[in-house]
Amino acid sequence: MAIILGIESSCDDTSASICKDGKIKSNIIANQEVHAKFGGVVPELASRAHQQNIIPVVDTAIKEADIDKNDISAVAFTKGPGLLGSLLVGVSFAKSFALARQIPLIEINHMQAHILAHFIDEPKPRFPFICLTVSGGHTQIVLVKDYFHMEILGQTLDDAAGEAFDKSAKILGLPYPGGPLIDKYAQKGNPNAFSFPEPRIKELDFSFSGLKTAILYRIQDEVKKDPDFIPNHLHDLCASIQHRIVTILLNKLQKAVLKYQIKDVAVAGGVSANSGLREALLELGEERSWKVFIPKFEYCTDNAAMIAMAGYYKFLKKDFVSQQVSPLARMPIV
Repeated sequence: MAIILGIESSCDDTSASICKDGKIKSNIIANQEVHAKFGGVVPELASRAHQQNIIPVVDTAIKEADIDKNDISAVAFTKGPGLLGSLLVGVSFAKSFALARQIPLIEINHMQAHILAHFIDEPKPRFPFICLTVSGGHTQIVLVKDYFHMEILGQTLDDAAGEAFDKSAKILGLPYPGGPLIDKYAQKGNPNAFSFPEPRIKELDFSFSGLKTAILYRIQDEVKKDPDFIPNHLHDLCASIQHRIVTILLNKLQKAVLKYQIKDVAVAGGVSANSGLREALLELGEERSWKVFIPKFEYCTDNAAMIAMAGYYKFLKKDFVSQQVSPLARMPIV
């Protein structure tokens, strides 16, 4: 029997999960509301909040899984990428917990874990499959050949899709985090009300910096003519912005599927919780005869269940690390 404690602390969510023989038994997440008034995550405040949250979160995960802490076989933790101060809290706790019980440590790449969230519940994709990973810090198309054998086919050359959502929300005067608010308001708007450009980037790479600038200039120009332009057109603006970001993502994904002739297609990362992206991907999958895999909402955003699941597959390989392990703010997926 293998019982894995998963620890996730890469940004501003403190999370702990218990995986028992490949089944998630608990997944506890503590959010940090302190960042809202600053319009974004403040790294120092995030790391302090992790210190306050991590013991209660781990304790709750163990109790909810109905196990004893001494039953745990190994501790899996996010090594990177992420905010260094936040990662340090999770790594330090994992090392201490493992050392006290003389059990193995398992380091996990946060972005690989997002992809492996697809193996928490049925249906599970078959290897090889193509995964679009989209978050606040990353936008990648990944060829997944095995649990830990992945190849990046394309990635953003500048900003990530999640950042494009959040920065667009800020331009519209929406509070942080703005991405989910754009999604909410878009559902009542017309996606074709406003036109925004699609960047011309070769192959399978992405770029969102130019789109952000185009959105900013368009809205500034309209506000000069009508100071009430944003409140009068908020739903249509959100729908149009979301539509453009989603079409950029899916146009590249279509190219990858055509090029590699793989029709098992998945999406992962925080932006995969976006309803516009989920619906458009399902529609495209039906049109193109793809097998589409989308995780449950709770496994899209940062969570420890994906860390524990990735840890379980590494545990089976006895892929452990020493107590000398350190977090990495930047950590490539391959």
